[in-house]
Amino acid sequence: MMSPKITYEYERITDIKRLNFITDSLKDTIPANATILDVGCGNGVISRHLGQFGYTVLGIDVSEKTIAVARSKNTLPNVQFEVISAEALIAQGQQYDAVICSEVLEHLHQPGVLLHTIYQSLRDNGTLIVTVPNGMGPREVFVTKPMLSVRKSPGLQAFVNKVKGLLGYSGTTVQSQADNLDHVQFFTKKDLQQLAAENKFEIIRFAKTNFVEDVFPFSLLTKRVKPLQAFDCQVAEILPLACTGGFNTVWKKK
Repeated sequence: MMSPKITYEYERITDIKRLNFITDSLKDTIPANATILDVGCGNGVISRHLGQFGYTVLGIDVSEKTIAVARSKNTLPNVQFEVISAEALIAQGQQYDAVICSEVLEHLHQPGVLLHTIYQSLRDNGTLIVTVPNGMGPREVFVTKPMLSVRKSPGLQAFVNKVKGLLGYSGTTVQSQADNLDHVQFFTKKDLQQLAAENKFEIIRFAKTNFVEDVFPFSLLTKRVKPLQAFDCQVAEILPLACTGGFNTVWKKK
Protein backbone atom coordinates (compact mmCIF):
# COMPACT_ATOMS: atom_id res chain seq x y z
CA MET A 1 0.00 0.00 0.00
CA MET A 2 1.30 3.42 -0.94
CA SER A 3 1.91 5.89 1.87
CA PRO A 4 -0.37 8.94 1.86
CA LYS A 5 1.10 12.04 0.25
CA ILE A 6 2.44 14.48 2.82
CA THR A 7 1.21 18.03 2.26
CA TYR A 8 2.59 21.32 3.54
CA GLU A 9 0.62 24.35 4.69
CA TYR A 10 3.75 26.46 4.89
CA GLU A 11 5.00 28.17 1.74
CA ARG A 12 8.22 29.85 2.91
CA ILE A 13 11.25 27.62 2.43
CA THR A 14 12.56 28.54 5.90
CA ASP A 15 9.32 27.40 7.51
CA ILE A 16 9.36 24.15 5.52
CA LYS A 17 12.99 23.61 6.52
CA ARG A 18 12.03 24.03 10.20
CA LEU A 19 9.10 21.65 9.78
CA ASN A 20 11.30 19.01 8.13
CA PHE A 21 13.83 19.37 10.95
CA ILE A 22 11.09 18.66 13.48
CA THR A 23 9.69 15.63 11.66
CA ASP A 24 13.10 14.14 10.84
CA SER A 25 14.28 14.57 14.44
CA LEU A 26 11.16 12.85 15.77
CA LYS A 27 11.45 9.94 13.36
CA ASP A 28 14.95 9.32 14.69
CA THR A 29 14.01 9.39 18.38
CA ILE A 30 10.38 8.38 19.08
CA PRO A 31 8.18 5.36 18.19
CA ALA A 32 5.82 5.42 15.21
CA ASN A 33 2.70 5.49 17.43
CA ALA A 34 4.05 8.20 19.71
CA THR A 35 2.07 10.88 21.52
CA ILE A 36 3.15 14.48 20.94
CA LEU A 37 2.35 17.73 22.75
CA ASP A 38 2.65 20.90 20.68
CA VAL A 39 3.00 23.77 23.18
CA GLY A 40 1.98 27.21 21.94
CA CYS A 41 0.67 25.58 18.77
CA GLY A 42 -0.90 28.75 17.39
CA ASN A 43 -2.87 28.00 14.23
CA GLY A 44 -1.87 24.33 14.49
CA VAL A 45 0.24 24.03 11.35
CA ILE A 46 2.91 21.87 13.01
CA SER A 47 0.36 19.70 14.84
CA ARG A 48 -1.55 18.94 11.65
CA HIS A 49 1.65 18.19 9.76
CA LEU A 50 2.82 15.72 12.41
CA GLY A 51 -0.62 14.12 12.42
CA GLN A 52 -0.09 13.11 8.80
CA PHE A 53 2.60 10.69 10.01
CA GLY A 54 0.19 8.91 12.33
CA TYR A 55 1.30 10.49 15.60
CA THR A 56 -1.33 11.32 18.22
CA VAL A 57 -0.95 15.07 18.66
CA LEU A 58 -2.40 17.53 21.15
CA GLY A 59 -1.89 21.18 20.27
CA ILE A 60 -2.40 23.68 23.08
CA ASP A 61 -2.43 27.46 23.23
CA VAL A 62 -3.84 30.10 25.57
CA SER A 63 -5.21 32.10 22.63
CA GLU A 64 -8.83 31.24 21.86
CA LYS A 65 -8.47 32.97 18.49
CA THR A 66 -5.62 30.75 17.31
CA ILE A 67 -7.19 27.53 18.59
CA ALA A 68 -10.40 28.41 16.75
CA VAL A 69 -8.36 28.70 13.54
CA ALA A 70 -6.51 25.45 14.31
CA ARG A 71 -9.75 23.54 14.82
CA SER A 72 -11.36 24.98 11.70
CA LYS A 73 -8.50 23.67 9.55
CA ASN A 74 -8.19 20.25 11.17
CA THR A 75 -9.52 17.09 9.48
CA LEU A 76 -7.36 14.53 11.30
CA PRO A 77 -8.95 12.41 14.08
CA ASN A 78 -5.55 11.86 15.72
CA VAL A 79 -4.97 15.61 16.15
CA GLN A 80 -6.77 17.63 18.81
CA PHE A 81 -6.56 21.26 19.94
CA GLU A 82 -7.32 22.74 23.35
CA VAL A 83 -7.32 26.24 24.87
CA ILE A 84 -5.24 25.49 27.95
CA SER A 85 -1.88 26.45 29.40
CA ALA A 86 0.90 23.89 29.73
CA GLU A 87 0.82 24.45 33.51
CA ALA A 88 -2.88 23.55 33.69
CA LEU A 89 -2.39 20.55 31.42
CA ILE A 90 0.34 18.99 33.55
CA ALA A 91 -2.09 18.86 36.46
CA GLN A 92 -3.87 16.11 34.53
CA GLY A 93 -0.77 13.89 34.83
CA GLN A 94 -0.36 13.01 31.14
CA GLN A 95 3.16 12.49 29.76
CA TYR A 96 4.24 12.56 26.12
CA ASP A 97 6.88 10.91 23.94
CA ALA A 98 7.76 14.29 22.45
CA VAL A 99 7.05 17.95 23.08
CA ILE A 100 7.28 20.65 20.42
CA CYS A 101 8.02 24.22 21.49
CA SER A 102 8.42 26.07 18.20
CA GLU A 103 8.83 29.87 18.08
CA VAL A 104 7.43 30.22 21.60
CA LEU A 105 10.19 30.90 24.16
CA GLU A 106 11.14 34.25 22.63
CA HIS A 107 7.68 35.57 23.55
CA LEU A 108 7.90 34.67 27.26
CA HIS A 109 9.22 36.85 30.07
CA GLN A 110 9.93 33.70 32.12
CA PRO A 111 10.71 30.88 29.66
CA GLY A 112 12.11 28.76 32.49
CA VAL A 113 8.63 28.42 33.98
CA LEU A 114 7.36 26.81 30.80
CA LEU A 115 10.41 24.57 30.48
CA HIS A 116 9.91 23.36 34.05
CA THR A 117 6.37 22.35 33.09
CA ILE A 118 7.54 20.73 29.86
CA TYR A 119 10.07 18.68 31.82
CA GLN A 120 7.22 17.20 33.82
CA SER A 121 5.14 16.59 30.68
CA LEU A 122 7.91 14.71 28.87
CA ARG A 123 8.70 11.03 29.37
CA ASP A 124 12.21 10.36 30.66
CA ASN A 125 13.39 9.09 27.25
CA GLY A 126 11.32 11.63 25.35
CA THR A 127 12.42 14.31 22.91
CA LEU A 128 11.91 18.06 23.16
CA ILE A 129 12.18 20.10 19.96
CA VAL A 130 12.78 23.81 20.48
CA THR A 131 13.05 26.40 17.73
CA VAL A 132 13.77 30.07 18.42
CA PRO A 133 15.14 33.03 16.52
CA ASN A 134 18.84 33.71 16.94
CA GLY A 135 18.82 36.77 19.20
CA MET A 136 21.94 38.09 17.48
CA GLY A 137 20.94 36.93 14.00
CA PRO A 138 20.25 39.26 11.05
CA ARG A 139 16.48 39.47 11.44
CA GLU A 140 16.47 40.11 15.19
CA VAL A 141 19.22 42.74 14.95
CA PHE A 142 18.02 44.60 11.86
CA VAL A 143 14.24 44.12 12.03
CA THR A 144 12.82 42.91 15.35
CA LYS A 145 14.79 45.11 17.75
CA PRO A 146 14.36 48.31 15.70
CA MET A 147 10.62 47.63 15.42
CA LEU A 148 10.37 47.24 19.20
CA SER A 149 11.95 50.69 19.51
CA VAL A 150 9.45 52.10 17.01
CA ARG A 151 6.59 50.93 19.26
CA LYS A 152 7.65 53.49 21.87
CA SER A 153 6.37 56.20 19.54
CA PRO A 154 2.68 55.67 18.61
CA GLY A 155 2.86 58.15 15.74
CA LEU A 156 5.93 56.54 14.22
CA GLN A 157 4.46 53.08 14.71
CA ALA A 158 1.26 54.08 12.90
CA PHE A 159 3.34 55.38 9.98
CA VAL A 160 5.48 52.24 9.83
CA ASN A 161 2.39 50.00 9.97
CA LYS A 162 0.85 51.93 7.09
CA VAL A 163 3.98 51.52 5.00
CA LYS A 164 4.17 47.82 5.87
CA GLY A 165 0.57 47.38 4.78
CA LEU A 166 1.27 49.08 1.46
CA LEU A 167 4.21 46.71 0.95
CA GLY A 168 2.06 43.65 1.65
CA TYR A 169 3.14 42.86 5.20
CA SER A 170 0.48 41.85 7.75
CA GLY A 171 0.57 41.73 11.54
CA THR A 172 -0.01 37.97 11.68
CA THR A 173 1.89 34.89 10.57
CA VAL A 174 0.94 31.53 9.09
CA GLN A 175 1.84 29.97 12.42
CA SER A 176 -0.13 32.27 14.73
CA GLN A 177 -2.78 34.97 14.78
CA ALA A 178 -2.27 35.88 18.41
CA ASP A 179 -2.76 39.56 19.19
CA ASN A 180 0.76 40.08 20.54
CA LEU A 181 3.72 38.50 18.74
CA ASP A 182 6.44 40.69 20.28
CA HIS A 183 9.79 39.13 21.12
CA VAL A 184 10.99 39.72 24.67
CA GLN A 185 13.88 37.22 24.68
CA PHE A 186 16.91 37.26 22.38
CA PHE A 187 18.77 33.98 22.71
CA THR A 188 22.35 33.29 21.67
CA LYS A 189 23.58 29.70 21.51
CA LYS A 190 25.17 30.12 24.95
CA ASP A 191 21.95 31.60 26.39
CA LEU A 192 19.93 28.67 25.10
CA GLN A 193 22.38 26.12 26.47
CA GLN A 194 22.32 27.82 29.87
CA LEU A 195 18.51 27.93 29.88
CA ALA A 196 18.40 24.23 29.05
CA ALA A 197 20.86 23.32 31.79
CA GLU A 198 18.97 25.39 34.38
CA ASN A 199 15.88 23.31 33.62
CA LYS A 200 17.59 19.89 33.60
CA PHE A 201 17.85 19.53 29.82
CA GLU A 202 20.78 19.04 27.47
CA ILE A 203 20.75 20.32 23.88
CA ILE A 204 22.08 17.48 21.73
CA ARG A 205 21.68 19.13 18.32
CA PHE A 206 21.77 22.64 16.88
CA ALA A 207 20.71 23.31 13.28
CA LYS A 208 20.43 26.46 11.17
CA THR A 209 17.52 28.12 9.39
CA ASN A 210 18.16 30.99 6.97
CA PHE A 211 20.38 34.04 6.66
CA VAL A 212 18.94 37.38 5.40
CA GLU A 213 15.90 36.42 3.32
CA ASP A 214 13.44 37.82 5.87
CA VAL A 215 15.41 41.04 6.50
CA PHE A 216 14.03 44.18 4.87
CA PRO A 217 14.67 45.18 2.06
CA PHE A 218 15.83 41.70 0.92
CA SER A 219 12.46 40.32 2.00
CA LEU A 220 10.65 42.41 -0.63
CA LEU A 221 12.26 40.23 -3.27
CA THR A 222 12.65 36.90 -1.51
CA LYS A 223 8.99 36.75 -0.44
CA ARG A 224 8.11 36.67 -4.15
CA VAL A 225 10.96 34.50 -5.46
CA LYS A 226 11.17 31.10 -3.77
CA PRO A 227 14.49 30.06 -5.36
CA LEU A 228 16.08 32.99 -3.52
CA GLN A 229 14.66 31.69 -0.25
CA ALA A 230 16.15 28.26 -0.95
CA PHE A 231 19.49 29.82 -1.86
CA ASP A 232 19.48 31.87 1.36
CA CYS A 233 18.89 28.72 3.41
CA GLN A 234 21.81 27.07 1.65
CA VAL A 235 24.02 30.07 2.37
CA ALA A 236 23.13 29.79 6.06
CA GLU A 237 24.43 26.21 6.08
CA ILE A 238 27.96 27.27 5.11
CA LEU A 239 28.16 30.24 7.46
CA PRO A 240 29.01 30.03 11.19
CA LEU A 241 26.11 29.16 13.51
CA ALA A 242 26.17 32.72 14.88
CA CYS A 243 24.99 34.01 11.47
CA THR A 244 21.83 31.92 11.25
CA GLY A 245 18.45 33.59 11.54
CA GLY A 246 17.20 30.94 13.94
CA PHE A 247 18.13 27.87 15.95
CA ASN A 248 16.44 24.50 15.42
CA THR A 249 17.37 22.31 18.38
CA VAL A 250 16.83 18.87 19.93
CA TRP A 251 16.76 18.58 23.73
CA LYS A 252 16.90 15.57 26.04
CA LYS A 253 16.37 15.26 29.77
CA LYS A 254 19.61 15.03 31.75
